[in-house]
Amino acid sequence: MKGVNIFLADGFEDVEALATNDVLRRGGVGTRLISISDEPFVRSSHGVTIGVDEMLADIDADHDGTCATDVMIFPGGMPGSTNLAQCEPLIEMMKAHYAAGGSLAAICAAPGLVLSQLDGLQGLRFTCFEGFQDALIAKGGEYLTEPAVRCGRIVTGRSAGHAVSFALEILDLIKDEATVDSVHHAMYLY
Repeated sequence: MKGVNIFLADGFEDVEALATNDVLRRGGVGTRLISISDEPFVRSSHGVTIGVDEMLADIDADHDGTCATDVMIFPGGMPGSTNLAQCEPLIEMMKAHYAAGGSLAAICAAPGLVLSQLDGLQGLRFTCFEGFQDALIAKGGEYLTEPAVRCGRIVTGRSAGHAVSFALEILDLIKDEATVDSVHHAMYLY
């Protein structure tokens, strides 16, 4: 799957989804908001309803030519993370995307609930919301309490309070350091 896609389920964490989208777009990355349901609107964990660009059933799941700058992003929030984790077509798409050379990014509860469904996570350095680390540790991951962690083609974020750091780490994976510095400066993150 080509491009940078943020997958939303009812109950997603507002800041984690929208701050990530904002930072990436500021950095010149075209992102798409994708609903995992058949509805063009998704309701956040705080009751905010937003429109999406596409629905999961309508996106092209072809993985030919997928590379590390093609990223599937999973915001946290409850029950959003659980809803993402229970969406079998999404999980199968994630596994195929990663196997084809694409990158993954998850924040808050999503690393523990969504990314933990991958195989071959031995040695993965990651972060997540405290209490959701056990499934990744059981697969050989190393839990860190950093705001955001990149390990190979996987980026993880700790919580809503670290959503901008998470997004900047994704931007650094996709673009160059000058672009990251430019966004950092434009947002007055000193």
